[in-house]
Amino acid sequence: MKRGTVCFIALLLILTSAANVFAQGQQAVETRPTGPVTIEFWTTETQSDRMATIQVLIDTFSALNPGITVNLVPVDENDLVTQAQTAYAAKSLPAIFEAPAETAVSFGTQGIVDVATTTRLIEKIGKDRFYAGPLKVLETTGKGDYYAIPYHGWIQGIWYRADWFEKAGLNPPTTWEDILKAAKYFYRPELNQYGILVGTLPEAYTEQCFTPIAMSNGAALFDANKKLVFNSPEMREAVEFYAELAKYNPPGPQTWRARDYYLQGKMAMFFYSTYIMDDLALQEAAMGSLTGDNFKDLIGTDFDPDLVGKTRVASIVTNTSSAGYGTVVSLGLFDQGDPAKTAAAQKFLEYLYTPNAYVTFLHMAPGGMNPMLKEIATNARFQNDPMGLFKRYGTEKMAEIIDGLENIETFSIVGGNRIEAASEITAKQIIPQMLYKITQENVSVTNAMAWAETEMKKLVK
Repeated sequence: MKRGTVCFIALLLILTSAANVFAQGQQAVETRPTGPVTIEFWTTETQSDRMATIQVLIDTFSALNPGITVNLVPVDENDLVTQAQTAYAAKSLPAIFEAPAETAVSFGTQGIVDVATTTRLIEKIGKDRFYAGPLKVLETTGKGDYYAIPYHGWIQGIWYRADWFEKAGLNPPTTWEDILKAAKYFYRPELNQYGILVGTLPEAYTEQCFTPIAMSNGAALFDANKKLVFNSPEMREAVEFYAELAKYNPPGPQTWRARDYYLQGKMAMFFYSTYIMDDLALQEAAMGSLTGDNFKDLIGTDFDPDLVGKTRVASIVTNTSSAGYGTVVSLGLFDQGDPAKTAAAQKFLEYLYTPNAYVTFLHMAPGGMNPMLKEIATNARFQNDPMGLFKRYGTEKMAEIIDGLENIETFSIVGGNRIEAASEITAKQIIPQMLYKITQENVSVTNAMAWAETEMKKLVK
């Protein structure tokens, strides 16, 4: 973000906040001094431009609350757990942290977060204002209590050529039946056109594609008692369905890179996160996918400025149930043992959820950072991002995309319980390896699932 833009945001926030009323009729920020207190905020937004924007927000908050000092500390996401353990041993944990939901849950199971204050804060902000999915992945075993507060995140969905579907008279790809029907219909390899993209390499993208399909069929790795239940009829059906979809991929083992086929008009559907939004809408972002450099059967093409209008996204997959996939980044409170610090941290978090502050934070990464409060998705200022990205999608489509947050699921949280072994299974890429064996090495589903179950049992032991 350019310096001039940062200064403008600072001025806008200070002038707006000085009136003690934020846009959209939200609760005003209290300006009553609480006494001198200093707290730390650990953020995983370590890029310099993002740090500058967050500092503007902190400076504005400090102007309204002169008795509270907030020190911003950047922490690489990969180092967050280690640094938290070190700080805990030294009794110097920060008051506030930003972390992926699963990390926040892990901190919670260690007993180092302030669940009571966090839960009260969610209730004060308004539980009904949040999307249900992000709250669910942060809920404790005792229903109604939370380890952290959802703040931003990305959603995965099936991005598809709505104009092709309409011309063919096909339903949007939201159910297993309709996804497979469209994949078959649009699969025309003789024309270098393919029906769908699902990951088939042993890597994270493959598991990201598979997870919502499995969960939409009621399949799981563990039950609420932490018993391994992977090799179930529901999981087998999901694996078989995924293997069938892979037949309509571009040739060879595939990963996210094959999005190039879609951007060059050679694919009907592909699984991807909201980080694809700028590639679909902005020529400068799409250029890397418009060449013939990555695939021998793609010769490259010009940017299609109408592609964003021809594209829609199905963020929910439905079979026996409905499921979505995404990553939630949360804001949490480490237990301070100091009421003054806890009160100051709570006040700062309340401020970060007021519309102007919230939108400023989210605009650091349009499309990648999506709001956890439902009304922000259609907020006029949120829609007016600095890149002009959201205007190209329109309010209705943006709300449709972000609504996928309602149903996000994860294998590693079952019944509010953190299943540590599920994260280990993900880290070892057991599921993607299994899918690679089936789709690329012609291993039978039965044998591949038996192999995966054996590997999972080793980790559980």
